[in-house]
Amino acid sequence: MPVNKRAPRDGHRGAAPRAGRAATDSRAADSGRDEDPQAQRRTQAERRERTRQALLDAALLQMEAGESFDALSLRSVTRAAGVVPTAFYRHFSSMDQLGLALVDESFRTLRAMLREAREAGPAPEHIIQRSVEILVDHVRAHRPHFAFLTRAQSTGNGALRHAIRIEIRLFTSELATDLARLPVLREWTTEDLQMVAGLLVNTMTATVEAILDVPLSAPEAEAKISRVAEKQLRLVMLAVPLWRSGD
Repeated sequence: MPVNKRAPRDGHRGAAPRAGRAATDSRAADSGRDEDPQAQRRTQAERRERTRQALLDAALLQMEAGESFDALSLRSVTRAAGVVPTAFYRHFSSMDQLGLALVDESFRTLRAMLREAREAGPAPEHIIQRSVEILVDHVRAHRPHFAFLTRAQSTGNGALRHAIRIEIRLFTSELATDLARLPVLREWTTEDLQMVAGLLVNTMTATVEAILDVPLSAPEAEAKISRVAEKQLRLVMLAVPLWRSGD
């Protein structure tokens, strides 16, 4: 009998540590899960951002292949991005909103280009040549973005065309601000600075469109486009000292 009485007590004592270990393990797991909630949130945010970027990239690639933005469907974009259609609505309320996000992303690359040209600070006699080189390099590096802007500006829906016009005005104003720092233009009126900046932006736009029309396998044609762009920009800048601002 004493043995029988001791056996349950031993069994109970043996079970307790196992339960204790399980509870400890559970607490440890919970503790591990809660150990760094900021890291968890960061990981979730990174996953969301990757999905969002995948949707944007998928739309760009489809348009680079020849599709117009208005011809894209939600299903074709999500399929190309490798996500289910319902995942689209966690990031964009509609295809139009995705298009507006593409406009914003595309002009970020343009502003980065302007910033690079500003920070390069080449000698005045080389500033036009260097500016054209930076433009060509950015078109090569961000070809899908430039192709999207060019196509959407002429064939996109009204919301996209309006957004692009606004961004071009902002880009032109930023360029005018940079021009105002040049000694020869410091006394120019805001209106005239905007006019010169507009001429430069128009030349850049025409250059981008010409580069996009040239196959990647035709460097000679691209070099010719660059030379023409340099001449056009020089012609504009040669007229600057002769212009009486404010007249």
